[in-house]
Amino acid sequence: MSALATTEPVEVMEDDRIGELLEQRKGHPTPWFSFEFFPPKTPEGVEKLYERLAEMAPYNPLFVDFTWGAGGSTAELTLELTIEARRRFGLIANMHLTCTNMPTEKVVDALKSAKDVGITNILALRGDPPVGQERWEPIEGGFSSALDLVAYIRKHHDTFFSVGVAGYPEGHPNRIQQVDSLEGLSKAELGRVAVERAEDGTVTGYYVCRDNDFVQEIDYLKAKVDAGADFVITQMFFDAEVYVAFVKTCRSAGITVPILPGIMCFNTLQGFKRMVAFCRTRVPEKLWMDMMALSKSDDDEVRRYGIDFGVRLGQELLRAGSSGLHFYCLNLSRVALGIVSGLGLGSQSVDATYTNEKVEFETEKAMNGSDKVKSKEKALSNHDHVGAVASS
Repeated sequence: MSALATTEPVEVMEDDRIGELLEQRKGHPTPWFSFEFFPPKTPEGVEKLYERLAEMAPYNPLFVDFTWGAGGSTAELTLELTIEARRRFGLIANMHLTCTNMPTEKVVDALKSAKDVGITNILALRGDPPVGQERWEPIEGGFSSALDLVAYIRKHHDTFFSVGVAGYPEGHPNRIQQVDSLEGLSKAELGRVAVERAEDGTVTGYYVCRDNDFVQEIDYLKAKVDAGADFVITQMFFDAEVYVAFVKTCRSAGITVPILPGIMCFNTLQGFKRMVAFCRTRVPEKLWMDMMALSKSDDDEVRRYGIDFGVRLGQELLRAGSSGLHFYCLNLSRVALGIVSGLGLGSQSVDATYTNEKVEFETEKAMNGSDKVKSKEKALSNHDHVGAVASS
């Protein structure tokens, strides 16, 4: 029988499982870090992303992950990127999987495809409504929540996959409501409240997840963990105390799995504003004033500040007990690598010089086919990015 006709099974190499890696890193003197990317819209953007991966892989992130477009719109590309991250660059990959506007069979196929090639890490998310649809609605024959998805994975795949879920230190955006004033808010609510400001700094509104709703958020996160989730990745935040309070609340509720802090790398002022408005994220007053002071600066100045702020936030989180940091890098390398280098992390063999003008800012045209230079944040509007959108 020829080699081509053999029916012997081919052994599939399985990725290391993130839950196990995090357990192994407990008490390790050197913090870990990880990067998140989203599937570009054009072939040129995909090649540019592979260049970014080649650039960032030598820093030795613990893992990288790739988002999943609403309704599975990027299913094939997300799977391809996850496979190629391991094959080309030796990276451990985490594949996002949502159940937004997706029949069960599409989720089944995605899990089978991942398993067949040895992908062992899944971030289970509900996802967001497709473009043009304001509210998320389950479809007939589909899943209704991330909890359902976690339970399904455990029921049908046992422990093959290491499963992560999303956590919201300030409350899920769907539960954040506008309040007239700060008067009457509890101490915990004051620690989560987001202040909306006009360009001149005038306060125009307050937004907060009230305590009763936040309790329900924690209860739901506990249910996802009890269903089999191995770790939690948080929504972006800019105040370390928000993360500290969230972890404390989770531990009090009996959530014992690792809680990975999500850090947004901001590259432009407008992108920063869009993210904050979209997620109703709490912005410390000093950060807001610093960013507004950069309103007439070019993007290079904003990125330099983004690196400096990211280093300081990372230091606070590590001092508070986090064993590592997860970066929403928006398919760009400069700010993420600048922060990693500023914290003294990454491979010692790499010459980290990302605080200077060495790396030029990539354009939206290169990544997504637009004729205008825009920030990558806008490209996330139809992706399940934990740091930018309301995936639960």
